[in-house]
Amino acid sequence: MSPSLSNIRSVFFDLDGTLADTAGDLAFALNTLLKEENRPELPFETIRPVVSHGGIALIRLGFQIEPDQAPFEELRNRLLTIYQQHIAQSTQLFPGISELLNQLEQHDINWGIVTNKPAWLTDPLMQALSLTDRAVTIISGDTTKNRKPHPEPLLLACKHADQAPNQCIYIGDAQRDIEAGNRAGMRTLVALFGYLSKHDEPTHWGADAMINHPSEVWHWITHW
Repeated sequence: MSPSLSNIRSVFFDLDGTLADTAGDLAFALNTLLKEENRPELPFETIRPVVSHGGIALIRLGFQIEPDQAPFEELRNRLLTIYQQHIAQSTQLFPGISELLNQLEQHDINWGIVTNKPAWLTDPLMQALSLTDRAVTIISGDTTKNRKPHPEPLLLACKHADQAPNQCIYIGDAQRDIEAGNRAGMRTLVALFGYLSKHDEPTHWGADAMINHPSEVWHWITHW
């Protein structure tokens, strides 16, 4: 039997591409680095689908080199430094997220963040968005030994929220998000409004549902 509203007690979000639209600031960082290295800038439309995959993917995209090649790590570190310095220049919550968070809180459903972004970037961003004190937990990519798609970060989030996994929903825009949520025993939703590429096949990820807008989350909470 599907759980009722009273069974869902926590909602966890991926950060980039699910809770917050960070693509503008990450694109700015990559293009700033490309200019520093006397390379042509890339169109925003080219960068956006890669954002959820982090700094490694962005350096691959911009410089066409792999992590075991020089100067990959130097470039990645510089990219993240530029990004950290402009971390909330244009970033904002996706339309509908603010209303969803208010709705969850009004019904005593707590919420949190589980991201692969390192804490030194996650924490200042959450602070800039004025969300730190509202989240029941903020799990970054270096909070636990393993990162998504491993379920460990999500299981820790459940522990912090004091909820069983089957009382939780995880929402993300990448296959690793859905895999991690499923492996943790949670309900999972694909955020189609996030940073999916034309090559992604979210219908094959094994999520419970796909949503086009954050307002649809409440429907799934109340109708499962």
